[in-house]
Amino acid sequence: MNADTASSDRAVADFWFDPKCPWAWMTSRWMLEVEKVRDVDVHWHVMSLTYLNEGKDISEDYRRGLENGWGPVRVVVAAEQRLGPDVVLPLYTALGKRIHLQKQELNRELIEAALSDAGLPADLIDAMDDESFDAAVKKSHHEGMDQVGEDVGTPVISTEGVAFFGPVVTPAPKGDEAAKLWDGVRLVAGVEGFYELKRSRTSDPIFD
Repeated sequence: MNADTASSDRAVADFWFDPKCPWAWMTSRWMLEVEKVRDVDVHWHVMSLTYLNEGKDISEDYRRGLENGWGPVRVVVAAEQRLGPDVVLPLYTALGKRIHLQKQELNRELIEAALSDAGLPADLIDAMDDESFDAAVKKSHHEGMDQVGEDVGTPVISTEGVAFFGPVVTPAPKGDEAAKLWDGVRLVAGVEGFYELKRSRTSDPIFD
């Protein structure tokens, strides 16, 4: 089998995330494991919880928590526009480590540090307050969210013509467990008319 044939046999999954969301972070780390144990390549895209919840009846605490949400997604989009899609995952990982693992405050200094961690140009920080990037953020957002509806959040995964919200899982499965979850998610997502499996969460995200 030549390299071109091998490449064509690999599935593609599109993954939409908001850097602020700890549950999307958990799922993204699982998808990185899935890439190791299944023939799938993941393409990474932003969505915006701040944009998603505009005009919705949400608690004031949650709304305040979304106030700083535009900055990181604008910077990710700006980086992608300038340097291409391959920079999205490294920047997301750099942001996520500082937001979710190191529990740093999401502000200008954090994003500047994440850009440095990812080896990206420092002047991309200027996109943080630049509303001209919002149209691109919204376009990316709708490319994912319109496949699953507005009553869900992030993460959203699309593969082989099927899109779904989730899975919401903690800690992020590894190895065979990661493969089993991917196989199961694809199985139920492929059943016409299947919409939801859910139970109440009894644990916060477990970062390791």
